[in-house]
Amino acid sequence: MIKKLAKNVKGYVKHTIFSPLFMVGEVLMEVIIPLLIAQLINVGIYGNDGQGDMKYILITGGLIAVCALFSLFFGVFAGRSAAIASTGFAKNLRKRLFGKVSEFSFRNIDKFSTSSLVTRMTTDVNRLQEVFHMLIRIAVRSPAMMIFSLVMAFTINAKLALIFLAAVPVLAIGLWLIMIKAHPIFKRMFKRYDKLNRVVQENLRGVRVVKAFVREEEEINKFTEVSSEIKDDSIKAEKILAYNAPLMQISVYACILLLSWLGASVIVNYNVLGIGDNMQTGDLAALLNYTMQILMSLMSLSMIFVTIVMSRASAERVCEVLDEESTIQSPESGALTEVADGSIEFKNVNFAYNEGKNVLKNINFRIESGETIGIIGGTGSSKSTLVQLIPRLYDVIEGEVYVGGKNVKDYDLHALRDSVAMVLQKNVLFSGTIKDNLRWGNENATDEQMKEACIAACADEFVSSFPEGYDTFIEQGGTNVSGGQKQRLCIARALLKSPKILIMDDSTSAVDTKTDAMLRNTMANKIPGTTKLIIAQRISSVQDCDRIIVVDNGEINGIGTHAELIESNTIYREVYESQAKGEDKE
Repeated sequence: MIKKLAKNVKGYVKHTIFSPLFMVGEVLMEVIIPLLIAQLINVGIYGNDGQGDMKYILITGGLIAVCALFSLFFGVFAGRSAAIASTGFAKNLRKRLFGKVSEFSFRNIDKFSTSSLVTRMTTDVNRLQEVFHMLIRIAVRSPAMMIFSLVMAFTINAKLALIFLAAVPVLAIGLWLIMIKAHPIFKRMFKRYDKLNRVVQENLRGVRVVKAFVREEEEINKFTEVSSEIKDDSIKAEKILAYNAPLMQISVYACILLLSWLGASVIVNYNVLGIGDNMQTGDLAALLNYTMQILMSLMSLSMIFVTIVMSRASAERVCEVLDEESTIQSPESGALTEVADGSIEFKNVNFAYNEGKNVLKNINFRIESGETIGIIGGTGSSKSTLVQLIPRLYDVIEGEVYVGGKNVKDYDLHALRDSVAMVLQKNVLFSGTIKDNLRWGNENATDEQMKEACIAACADEFVSSFPEGYDTFIEQGGTNVSGGQKQRLCIARALLKSPKILIMDDSTSAVDTKTDAMLRNTMANKIPGTTKLIIAQRISSVQDCDRIIVVDNGEINGIGTHAELIESNTIYREVYESQAKGEDKE
């Protein structure tokens, strides 16, 4: 896990190394200062038979000031290097995570859920950034300070310095108990953050539905419930972590009391009674300074320890994404980079989203390049699933899918998907101008080509009516255009791709029948060589197709022309008659 995360330091290695080096310099200066203070007291104040030495005081005071300035200099540069290294680490990690998620198949994304992936790329990465900053700064400073201070304390009085070592096992056991109790709670808490993000995401995305059904109260209660769960877990975790502070304080004050008492006894015994070790007042002052440095370092280490405990769950969640391999990948060698034509063939295809019941069963059909195929069936009959197998948005469980005479698994994914354009059931526009959205189909498209595609998609009329025309800004999710306008812009975007296969997944449901007929007529004339698959609920949208596929409960119920299916297919005839009656009534 650490090795995987460490790869994200690339490009910031210099600052990652400089920060601890500068930190060690700062620590050395701070460790030297108490020693100089001891000498200032012993020689400058009490030396010369109690008369003192002003010159020595001034020289030593100057050295203390120089050490303090150097300490400041090293500290500033250490902080700057740590900030650059940690932010760079977070940038690389986010980029790597986003790149990984972008390669995921739909099955991978379904496994993690969108809300969980968002939490991992934001909250979890932020926490790891904080930990990395602490590791290259405080995690270097604290051990270095503790080691150097212990060495100096032992040089002054080895027996008294043993007091510090007695505190270490007490702290170690206490921190270990805190860790094993707190980690499971943090792990559970992050899962609840995923749930919170999901609630917020669903609520904001479906805000119109929430308001239309007057469900604000219920949604607020749902959010409050999840929020309360996170609060309860946070309180439990903080209660456990709270033991860290009193544990440290007890250790600090116990060491100070013991050192003051035993140190004063040593000074009195030597100076008054002439027995024991030689120790002066300045030495005791230095020991007390080193006591504070050692124990403050221990407190810092405990804080780092607690932060690492909290971030361990984040590291595990991030590494889960980094370790995940896409279930759909291009062949490792010999991948086909050219799709010959738009022919499609399904051979004995079965498909299931999860282990268990197949949603597509024994699918067999062939479509010639340039044909226009209608696909019709009831809600939940797996029409959309069927077409998603063509560009390998999902992979079949059994059987083969062929495009251009070759198995789709033999193609380079980019080459395959670049030859297939999809206008999805849920039309998606991105924030940016209309031109920006259209250029998703062809990034090098000229203004003339975009206008031509919009004319073909019956979109030019309303786009030209906007004050800023094709430079009109589309809000996030396309909220400032109607459903029908959004569909036509998505069709224009697909046409700009000049695909070999065009899939329209119920993509004219929000337009009127006249516009629907115009769109079908335009596509027949504009892209005659493109294979067109039209999923629709209305018979009128597919009746002029070369052939129509009737799907029922994940199986092919019939294939033929409109006239043939009226005669031979019960499901198709019933749908046609029910819609014809509706039109007659109108």
